[in-house]
Amino acid sequence: MQFQEVSKMEKRICILAGDGIGPEVTSEAVRVLDAVAEKFGHTFSYEHIDIGGCSIDKYGVPITDENMGRCKAADAVLLGAVGGPKWDLCPADIRPEKALLAVRKELGLFANLRPTKLFQELASASPLKPEVIGCGIDLMIVRELTGGIYFGKRSTVERDGELVASDVMEYSEHEIERIGRVAFETARKRNRRLASVDKANVLDTSRLWREVMHRLAAEYPDVSYTDILVDNCAMQLIRNPAQFDVIVTENMFGDILSDEASMLTGSIGMMPSASLSADGPGMYEPIHGSAPDIAGQDIANPLGTILSASMMLRYSFGMGTEADAVETAVSAVLNAGYRTGDIMQEGCTRVSCSKMGELVSEML
Repeated sequence: MQFQEVSKMEKRICILAGDGIGPEVTSEAVRVLDAVAEKFGHTFSYEHIDIGGCSIDKYGVPITDENMGRCKAADAVLLGAVGGPKWDLCPADIRPEKALLAVRKELGLFANLRPTKLFQELASASPLKPEVIGCGIDLMIVRELTGGIYFGKRSTVERDGELVASDVMEYSEHEIERIGRVAFETARKRNRRLASVDKANVLDTSRLWREVMHRLAAEYPDVSYTDILVDNCAMQLIRNPAQFDVIVTENMFGDILSDEASMLTGSIGMMPSASLSADGPGMYEPIHGSAPDIAGQDIANPLGTILSASMMLRYSFGMGTEADAVETAVSAVLNAGYRTGDIMQEGCTRVSCSKMGELVSEML
């Protein structure tokens, strides 16, 4: 993964708009990317690819081999959302969500970065009390994405007259070290604090996790490192989220904790994410779903997708200044009182999905 700043560049981006509100929110992210390109002298080209339900309708599979190859050849991938009730009865092996697992596997996306940032303009939307929020929430969860119990051996067998199920959690040293380095490097670029989450008082995998993380910590003396048990971390995210800067953990713990953290802001529509590989294209997506109930009405919140595009600029293209400009533009639009319906507040101006994208572009 490259993080250096760059001058004028040409980049090719695969747009996987997907289903539901996916086409609407990705269109606004592309609008903002075009504004970035114009302001900073870059050139972004886009290849629009079918994925999920729309691909099933057209090709009979959630993503074709040809389109997977196009993703691999791109500099980065921007995803909208996949799925919806229309495809609920599809066979398990061709459900829309299978495309996401396939893309993660084929692109080698082992590191998931999910920031949780509470914009001060939206502080009243948080379920936390003002005294808990304090000066704000700004943390990053780094989740290992391709190992652990989700990818371990599983079985359901009959034993002594009843069914017995098992799922194996397994991690190797190199898998832990790989995600650990991403976390330490991420902490270096933030506030130099890293909390490693495990269950080392019970699990062998967590004891190995802790051993490897301690070895890495010696290589990063400039980063303040702490261990924290997963149940305590879940509590502390609610009790005092401001204490965290970067959190790193294994796949299942990260899945649960990142969803918990996403609700601290009060709006899932604001939340971006990045999934990164060692040296190939990263994939960027909002954490919300396809929301088929509001699709096609131009009322979805595109800010999570726009902020995902900002992460793409920062982590795949090394365009830190440009990413900062997008995030500043989002803050400026919110500060000016513009809101989509999901974050609407008294005294603010309600705008459509397309208008929100236009406003962010104009603020750049």
